[in-house]
Amino acid sequence: MDRERLQHILDKASAKRLLVIGDLMLDEFVWGNVGRISPEAPVPIVEVQSESSYPGGAANVARNLREFTSSVTMLGMVGSDTSGEKLTELLRSEGISTEGLFTDPSIPTIVKTRIIAQRQQVVRVDREQRMAPGSGRQDILSKARALVEDADAVLIEDYGKGFLDQGLVNAVLETAREKGVIVTCDPNPKNPLEWPGIATIKPNRSEAFAAAGIPLSPPVNPVENDTALMKVGEILLNRWNAGALLITLSEQGMMLFRKDHPPYHTPTRAREIFDVSGAGDTSISLYTLGIAAGATPEEAAELANHAAGIVVGKLGTATCTRAELEESFWGLHPA
Repeated sequence: MDRERLQHILDKASAKRLLVIGDLMLDEFVWGNVGRISPEAPVPIVEVQSESSYPGGAANVARNLREFTSSVTMLGMVGSDTSGEKLTELLRSEGISTEGLFTDPSIPTIVKTRIIAQRQQVVRVDREQRMAPGSGRQDILSKARALVEDADAVLIEDYGKGFLDQGLVNAVLETAREKGVIVTCDPNPKNPLEWPGIATIKPNRSEAFAAAGIPLSPPVNPVENDTALMKVGEILLNRWNAGALLITLSEQGMMLFRKDHPPYHTPTRAREIFDVSGAGDTSISLYTLGIAAGATPEEAAELANHAAGIVVGKLGTATCTRAELEESFWGLHPA
């Protein structure tokens, strides 16, 4: 993709309206230094220097999109607690619409706390309570349909925490078909949902093998010779009747599958890897935005791959800016 084409896609993307649906989390980071080992147990003592918080889970997808377009709306649920209030305020401060946020006093807001010392994650503490199956509510379904009608594209991010069920997915896909709205998804094998007719679905390698019911095998180089991966792609395209299947392959980049098209491989663009948390969020965000802006699936996969390569070089729940994305492409296509 040359400069002119990239700028054309990103310019069009800036006017698109994106709706993100999924499990919301608050990502907390405790930053410090380790100078000694605890006398109480063989563990490091972290001397805290600072703390920060970011929207996480599906909310991190919204953050990634917000770097490229001013119209991003979040549909999800938080608890009736201080963490929920903090997450809501963080979303608003980043210009993300909270029109689709619901509060449930019976569940706590999911919080993931990462303790970082000398640029290394020491430990992660998760506080969560999965929603009960069948917890879908009519007010959520009604709001989902209304928000889909006003969107150019919908991105469903499933972290397997219970907000997404088949009823909500069906309502979104049905409304999207009626209105001609693009829908993409980042699925979770712990929540086996059907995605009939979805535009694109993006599992990682292990998730794809699990969904296809094929034992996970070691990666093969070159990727085009990975017969097990090719079989997985064929199975999932047929099962989900998806327009495209994008499988992220970590250090091998990404593989795009489409019916009646040869598989398309884009190798990783990462230069350094400090933290892989959130890379999948970035991938599906930029892919969806690209498709909404008129990019081909192959072009959208390249956008996603470059963006993911940028965020893994940062610590914390990071995003990719337009300037960073353009610079990443310029290295391949200099003036």
